[in-house]
Amino acid sequence: MDKVKTWSRRAAAALAVLWGGATAPLLHAAEIVVGQVAPLTGVLASTGAQMVLGGKIYFDWVNAQGGVHGATIRQEVADDAYKVADTVKLTREMLAKPEVVALYGFAGTANITQLLADGVLQEGGAALVAPYTGGESLRNPFNPWIFHVRAGYVDETEHMVQQLTTLGMNRVAVMYQDDGFGRAGLAGVEAALAKRNLKLVLAAGYERNTDKVDEAVKAIKAADVHAVIMIAVNKPAAAFIQRYREQGGGAQLYNISVVDPTELVKLAGLKNAHGLGISQVVPYPYRPQLPVVREYQSLLKKYAPEAEVNYTSFEQFLGAKVLVEALRRAGPAPTRAKVVKALESLQSFDLGGITLGYSPTNRIGSRYVEVTVIGSNGRLMK
Repeated sequence: MDKVKTWSRRAAAALAVLWGGATAPLLHAAEIVVGQVAPLTGVLASTGAQMVLGGKIYFDWVNAQGGVHGATIRQEVADDAYKVADTVKLTREMLAKPEVVALYGFAGTANITQLLADGVLQEGGAALVAPYTGGESLRNPFNPWIFHVRAGYVDETEHMVQQLTTLGMNRVAVMYQDDGFGRAGLAGVEAALAKRNLKLVLAAGYERNTDKVDEAVKAIKAADVHAVIMIAVNKPAAAFIQRYREQGGGAQLYNISVVDPTELVKLAGLKNAHGLGISQVVPYPYRPQLPVVREYQSLLKKYAPEAEVNYTSFEQFLGAKVLVEALRRAGPAPTRAKVVKALESLQSFDLGGITLGYSPTNRIGSRYVEVTVIGSNGRLMK
């Protein structure tokens, strides 16, 4: 992981010069540029580093095999620090470069919602593949630009509520980030409870891009609930877990898939994080049972030998495979429009034991969800 962190720090420091604001050089005839805006600094920095890494190891391997129709893939990355305004600005800058044929691996429900609201994707005419979000507003109503690899937050919260109510835990609270991301997850929990004729006991929010969760801890502890579902990212989730447990909170804790369990254990402490349930939207990457997991582990070892297996990098690895297949199908002179059409043609695409599917009227590639638990050794268990 040290190598990944070092790479992330160097990348963040150099982005303005190398990737972000400089005038793009003339495109070499044998190069395909994929644009990625990711949070390499700020509260989601560790997640952002994993997002970039997951794509990088696959693009590196494809390039080592001769690229796509003889063209190498260049992953152009810019750091938005998880800030909505920066996401919009940097995406506009990327799409102003004609050599960028597709976008890949952005993060943040609110960030990507703003891209749609401002018409950035529509004006640019480029597909955004594998965004790291499950927000329902990005799925419904249908929009033609975003190709999802992961299930939505509605799917995740339904799965968690089904599990906890089956176990007799009917008094449920939500701790959520007070923005489009958090409210999407909150709505999912409320809908899942309503299907079972249950009501949410309490919803307690925290401010985006902070870990100010003390009021949420106080309110939820006083509510005496059976379970708490967190719609939160790493740092505020860890802060809640630590403070809630240290103040005697005993409810079963869950978080949706956008957290890094290693980071949670590091920040909250193993004693506090032990037993946390985390929903996952891709198969378990720690056991090489599926061909695509074996491929991911092999390429991670080859191209990032000091990095650890991680759900986030695996998810983005899958997204990179989807994008590369679309680039292949788009032909030797890919354009943004050709890539969109090629993605639509992936109606039953086998990634190696995992099948995703799109069409002209469907952009949700998968609805896979399962719940994992942080074990006594700090590692995830199925």
